[in-house]
Amino acid sequence: MSNLPNTELVNFEALARDGDMSRRNELAQNVAALFSLTSESCSDEQMRIYDSVLHRLSEMVETQAREFMARQLASLRRAPEQTVRRLADDEIGVARPLLERSTVLRDRDLVQIAESKGDDHRLAIAAREVLSKLVTDVLVKTGSAGVQRAVAANEGASLSRAGVDRLLEASGLDEELQLALAGRGDLGEADIAALASFASERVRVRLFGGTGKDGEDGLPKAARIAAQRLSNDYWLKRYDFETAMGRVKALARGEGIDEGTLLRFIDEDRFAEVVATFSILGDIGLEEAMHWMVRIDTDPFLIVARACGLASETVQKLLAIGPWRYRLPDEQRERAVTRYRTLNAKSARLLLDQWRGRIAC
Repeated sequence: MSNLPNTELVNFEALARDGDMSRRNELAQNVAALFSLTSESCSDEQMRIYDSVLHRLSEMVETQAREFMARQLASLRRAPEQTVRRLADDEIGVARPLLERSTVLRDRDLVQIAESKGDDHRLAIAAREVLSKLVTDVLVKTGSAGVQRAVAANEGASLSRAGVDRLLEASGLDEELQLALAGRGDLGEADIAALASFASERVRVRLFGGTGKDGEDGLPKAARIAAQRLSNDYWLKRYDFETAMGRVKALARGEGIDEGTLLRFIDEDRFAEVVATFSILGDIGLEEAMHWMVRIDTDPFLIVARACGLASETVQKLLAIGPWRYRLPDEQRERAVTRYRTLNAKSARLLLDQWRGRIAC
């Protein structure tokens, strides 16, 4: 007796008996296309069904069909997680669009793929619009010179201290990597001086003399791109908060939610679920939680967290997840934690009550 699931979309028992691969390919493509058209309106239950069906189909079809599925899912804000992870770990022709664009993939997924796959997969990851230090550290450490150049040239890639040092060391005889580093807007003065000490004349011109285009060099351009990413809306549109809130409300109705729920979602790198949980714990509404956990000014978040009685260690972890992972410098994060420890819980609760009153009006 087959244990393949049957749904309203696909009868897997019949499909398994049918040896016609072209029919399987066509079916998988049709289901993926249908989902791409309806993803924003799918309920949580429909999303689970699509995920189960698409994941099972991805294991029954040829490369061409999987490539089509990946292209359909790559740019969706709401996409079936299990299927996306399976296809992102596939051969590069399938994986590339997801590795380059899918916001469903979390850092732990990207790290696992970067460590287990080859440079083609790493280059696709390096092309993502935003990369955390956790991911770039792995790319710079495990990747070839081409991967290192791609990371250095990506203005949306955050670099750790170790990452910058490794790239500077690797750029000694690599002018292309030197040029990529010279075009970044986030190098410190000491890093720029170190690069200039061994860089070619062409790179020194890029660093200090400008490129001659519109009177601007690469540093202001990189800074402008970085400034664009300071927009709250830029970050908010990357996450599926609606589905996350549905999951968290179901948890709240069942086993309940508490600070431990926050910590579990932090550990799983599920920012949208973290925001949804925080909004319920703080009784502030999803919209407010979304904006207060993205903005550079962390005071509203800190006041709600203190009113909820969250531990300092939890707040420290919250300040390092989602957009704050990219937007908050380490020094600012440390100052926020220090400020949190000085906040008076009673005053925070009174202020939060006032905010709730304004929101209700």
